[in-house]
Amino acid sequence: MNSFEFSKIWHKILKDYKVHMDTKLAPTLTDAQLTVLELVQERGAAKPSDLAPHLATSPAAVTMLLDRMERGGLIIRDRDAADRRIVWVSITDLGRREAARGLKVRSDFFAEVLDHISAHNQQLLLYLMGKLVTPGNEIAPLEMSR
Repeated sequence: MNSFEFSKIWHKILKDYKVHMDTKLAPTLTDAQLTVLELVQERGAAKPSDLAPHLATSPAAVTMLLDRMERGGLIIRDRDAADRRIVWVSITDLGRREAARGLKVRSDFFAEVLDHISAHNQQLLLYLMGKLVTPGNEIAPLEMSR
């Protein structure tokens, strides 16, 4: 069993990723904010309650995150015209620019990490990592925007 060695390597990669993202995204963006921008940009708009599973956090924490993002001009929140109880989050022009910058920062990190292994081994790694995702444990897709 290689679980101990896997755990050490996994935690090292996560630590390196976190340091890279924190350093390169600061001071205008965090990794969690990048995740929100990426999800909202893909769908045009999303409800805050749909973001929580993708962030592995509570609805209250999502609200605080969205408050900071709205103050920073990255997103806007609007009430649904048909049902005022529903709030839609959408991305601003600044949010789109920051999302593009953040996705490049993330891509650059993984490109540098993966550059050490052959294209064949990269494909094999992706295949094996896909096997690690437990069926039924995938994150549910966001509800489509209004």
